Amino acid sequence: MLLAIDVGNTETVIGLFGPVDHPEGARGFARANDERGLAYHWRISTVVERTPDEHAMMLSQLLELEGLDLKATISAIAICSSAPSVTTQLRRMATRWFDDLPLTVIGPGTKSGMPILYDNPREVGADRIADAVGAYDLYPGALIIVDMGTATVFDVVSAKGEYLGGAIAPGVAISLEALYQHASALRSVELVEPRSVIGRSTAESIQSGVLLGFASQIDGMVTRIKAEIGEATVVATGGLAGVIAPFTTTISHREPWLTLHGLRIVHERNHLEAS
Repeated sequence: MLLAIDVGNTETVIGLFGPVDHPEGARGFARANDERGLAYHWRISTVVERTPDEHAMMLSQLLELEGLDLKATISAIAICSSAPSVTTQLRRMATRWFDDLPLTVIGPGTKSGMPILYDNPREVGADRIADAVGAYDLYPGALIIVDMGTATVFDVVSAKGEYLGGAIAPGVAISLEALYQHASALRSVELVEPRSVIGRSTAESIQSGVLLGFASQIDGMVTRIKAEIGEATVVATGGLAGVIAPFTTTISHREPWLTLHGLRIVHERNHLEAS
């Protein structure tokens, strides 16, 4: 099975693609090909200080929770990372513990199968490439991908499958952290739907400003992007997509495992297609 690791600045998402004993247990993209579907997934905190051996131990423990043996289960590894130091440690882990397995680390020189029309293609983050590749595989045509994580990232793909660029804004977590740090009278609140746009308490005011405010930001940016490129399918992903997307009016699809899906495709383009 392919072990796919998507390292974000705050959280790391891990998935296993491949056959499972109970096909109905496969989730995500199994509808396209049962033998390559997302069979298992986990979400953990990104820890920059984790050593290669600690990464291997953590992966082994996660698989043990599902009754799987790490060495017997993994047949290939694919990594995309927004944290360069974590990328280095994961490479070292793969070299030490899985040196005989195919390894893909998305970065400069990796064959993605998608033309990158950025001024400097090397500046495009690995997760942005994976998101664009995965989204275009699922929804061929012009695309706007909204990744809601530490930052809110907008990626744009042309109808011909070219990565055009995008926009980056501070995400919900960063904005809330700054708010609490610089406004001592405000306290942390649960992000649930407020009774109305006009909050009747401090907690409701924050909920309205965050949930509805960020949703309006997304809708506004999507509208501006469409004014430049024309009609496009809008796909949401990222850890906070489930919180914010329901309050938007422009998002067409939500794909929580989009980055993993794109990572699998890039791995196959660099290994399976070459074999």
